[in-house]
Amino acid sequence: MSTTFINLGISRQIVGCLEKNGITEPSPVQEKVIPMIMQNKNIMFQSETGSGKTLAYLLPLIDRLENEEQSGDLSLLIVSPTYELASQIKAQIQAISDISCALCIGGSPISKQIEKLRERPRIVIGGSARILELIHLKKLKAEQVRCLVLDEADRLLSPELRDETQALLDRLNKNVQIIGNSATVSKFTRDTLEKARESKEQDNPDAMEFVTVDSHDVLRTKIEHWAIFAQRQQKIDTLRSFIHAVKPEKLIVFTNRTDQVENIVSKLKYKKIDCEGFSSKTDKKQRKIFLDRFRSGKLPILVTTDLASRGLDIPRITHVIQMDLSDKSDFFIHRAGRTARAGLSGVNCVIGDEKEMFLYSKMEKKLGITVYPKELYNGRLISPSDFPEYSAGENDVS
Repeated sequence: MSTTFINLGISRQIVGCLEKNGITEPSPVQEKVIPMIMQNKNIMFQSETGSGKTLAYLLPLIDRLENEEQSGDLSLLIVSPTYELASQIKAQIQAISDISCALCIGGSPISKQIEKLRERPRIVIGGSARILELIHLKKLKAEQVRCLVLDEADRLLSPELRDETQALLDRLNKNVQIIGNSATVSKFTRDTLEKARESKEQDNPDAMEFVTVDSHDVLRTKIEHWAIFAQRQQKIDTLRSFIHAVKPEKLIVFTNRTDQVENIVSKLKYKKIDCEGFSSKTDKKQRKIFLDRFRSGKLPILVTTDLASRGLDIPRITHVIQMDLSDKSDFFIHRAGRTARAGLSGVNCVIGDEKEMFLYSKMEKKLGITVYPKELYNGRLISPSDFPEYSAGENDVS
């Protein structure tokens, strides 16, 4: 007999809400993690992109809150590295429960967030820097928090964000339950969370459990990896030719540089290609509009930075393009993982120069994937092996 959400202890009311959203059976990560969280365990769990990590922690925590007395005190604090992911988490909460929650993110008016906190929400979702600011202003009571969730913990403990995240960990009371998740987990993340638990309860140094859920090997079995060589100045023309040749149904384009987002979008639009883009510099309301249009399928192409690579669940992305490549495999994994979700297949393509192709070959060995070289020729995307007499010097990006 297969496991159900009811078997895992989730209330029938929440299960009914899940069914209305087409979710009828727990995923492997949910099956493993939900009972542990219900037992009040402190865990860091690793599971591949698209495996249902957010609901794995939300379902038992929401169930717990709904079974408690309505105290009006803050109980659950969820920390996210981006506005987009925080908004998605809030939407998922509202899809399964009426429990009050507030979104507290930097870059938005703090006065409105303080006003929302006066309504005494039981759940607060936001960035570590803004949450720390609200604690310092005594608008958010850290001692009330009984559970802290670090969604995309690896990113929250990256060099750019780790100071605020560690400071937040230090401010919480000694009995707080700590839950973290990510598709990739570094040794630094493991060590930091282990030390955090040791500092909270010296008599229980082994309280933090690390769980890795067996993957379905989506990166290797569901995603086809392509490589297209292009010098830096030719990359956008190559992207445009790729779009004309492949006609992707739903494409997300990643670039490392925020200034390149606008450049790519303007050059694609000049050639009448329907697309939009956003980066950290884009107004949050505009980012939400573009992301909602892309999510619904009204916008076929979205150009962005790694803001959209972590945790976001956007259905039916058929193709991912990486316009540059980092030597860090976690960035590659999170970007590629935007496609091939919910059992579907997809394509991840790197458009890179000589240096990036070298990094890609190292990534191929490290991750155990197979990369297929592709070229654009007479308006078509081909494999060089299809035309052995064809030379790369004739690559058509017009």
